[in-house]
Amino acid sequence: MKNQIKVLRKAKKMSQQELANHCNVTRQTINAIENEKYDPTLQLAFDLAKNLNATVDTLFVPEDVNL
Repeated sequence: MKNQIKVLRKAKKMSQQELANHCNVTRQTINAIENEKYDPTLQLAFDLAKNLNATVDTLFVPEDVNL
């Protein structure tokens, strides 16, 4: 699933490790999500949205929609 996590994380000047710490996951999990190799659980999606001051629907975009 395409996402805006990397863009929003960098806009907040936050590292992958910092975001991972806030969401109680590993840096590798954040990296996999940003690189579209892993789809997060619903709970993790809400945690990411909260920590990036976004909504889940702005973080994740269906594959058939161009960003």
